[in-house]
Amino acid sequence: MTMLLFELSAAPGLATALVGHTADALGELALSHFPDGESHVRLLSPVEGRDVALLCSLDRPDAKLVPLLLAAGAARQQGARSVGLVAPYLAYMRQDIAFRAGEAVSAAIFGEVLSARFDWLVTTDPHLHRLPDLAGVYSIPAVAVSASEAIAGWVAREVENPVIVGPDEESAQWAGRIAQAAGGRATILRKVRSGPYSVTIDPAGLNELATGTPVIVDDIASSGKTLIEAVRLLRERGFNDPVCAVVHPIFAGESYEELRAAGAGRVVSTNTIAHPSNAIDVSSALAEGIARALGPISGAGD
Repeated sequence: MTMLLFELSAAPGLATALVGHTADALGELALSHFPDGESHVRLLSPVEGRDVALLCSLDRPDAKLVPLLLAAGAARQQGARSVGLVAPYLAYMRQDIAFRAGEAVSAAIFGEVLSARFDWLVTTDPHLHRLPDLAGVYSIPAVAVSASEAIAGWVAREVENPVIVGPDEESAQWAGRIAQAAGGRATILRKVRSGPYSVTIDPAGLNELATGTPVIVDDIASSGKTLIEAVRLLRERGFNDPVCAVVHPIFAGESYEELRAAGAGRVVSTNTIAHPSNAIDVSSALAEGIARALGPISGAGD
């Protein structure tokens, strides 16, 4: 019995690539809106008795959430064996505690909402802060895959003598993995954030940066301030035009244009979120995650 994959929102070609990796079928879905703005979802492919996965990258999530929940509900109503969520980018992970009295702990609330509608979840490099893993906010099996291997492969093919630069301490572990896999070196900078749009970079991490092409790697480019400041610092210190490699290219506002203007030689991203900078495919990693998540569910009824 094969899984049926429905695409709600994803980078171009990702759904087809996933089907190619997993030998599953791509279902047909119709999404429209009534004049009052309410969503109308119709599953055009039969799902009774089948394992169903909904592919929906949850950047700019508020407008996507209602259609996603309706699609999951429709699959349940029509007799799907199981319903899973493939969210290449998973939203609402930054607010994992209440920083001030009265704040909603959105990571926990969002986790409760999705856990109530899905049997499993697969995502890429979720932005974990104080949580060791997704089990802290999700009560369903939640598989987090990494884009580091895909990024390392791209760097090894495209960049001569790469030096992987982590823009802050949080990036140290996976920047090291990328450097090792890509056959390069790594150095870590220290970020000082004084507000959501105010970031400075301590240059101390550049002391041991040898000659080569800097490749700044970051998990999320939202405001882009961390990457912009890191690029400016490297350019001021006379390094070669840095390459920026991002897992999740949110790039709010004019941040992408600002990053290019700051002196980045090239900006690339994975296809967890649709963006013109997409150059690195993570479908293989997501397919492996789907197999891990779906395996126990498929085996239970066979």
